Amino acid sequence: MNPPPTPALKPPLSERDHIKGLPDAPIELVEYGDFECPHCGRAAVVVNEITEEFGDRLRFAFRHFPLSKMHPHARQAAMAAEAASAQGGQGKFWEMQDLLFANASRLEVQNLIEYATLLELDVARFESELEAGTYAARVQEDVASGVRSGVNGTPTFFINGRRHNGGYTKESLLEGITLGM
Repeated sequence: MNPPPTPALKPPLSERDHIKGLPDAPIELVEYGDFECPHCGRAAVVVNEITEEFGDRLRFAFRHFPLSKMHPHARQAAMAAEAASAQGGQGKFWEMQDLLFANASRLEVQNLIEYATLLELDVARFESELEAGTYAARVQEDVASGVRSGVNGTPTFFINGRRHNGGYTKESLLEGITLGM
């Protein structure tokens, strides 16, 4: 009896995704994550080390998968990251991501506004977009793609389009990358 196939990333990365790295990098690492998840916060440190180590040979993408029942501020934090991106492109998305993971226990609306201020965003616009749920559909698109890709918890990683079934330690991800090349 053959084991079930490893789930694939659906849809593949595109220009709508938040990506660090070159489009032709031979290694593609995708994370479905939740800004309030302590495991994702620890994984973010590992991902930063790996992206630094691999340089131009790796591109990393982050997709939202807020586990709202367990993490009541995660969806709002995801929308905050999208609002930052809308004002400053990929750079502001990644800066906001770093702030959100570093302050995962401080994700109330007033904290998100504080982070927008630190990033020198248009705070009135940021607040208005959060209140209106402007980026709720964008976050939900990521969640839906995660469900189609077999994601059921965070963090979940995909290496070159295939789900990584190991852990999120540096050793485990490096092993997965080696096998996925």
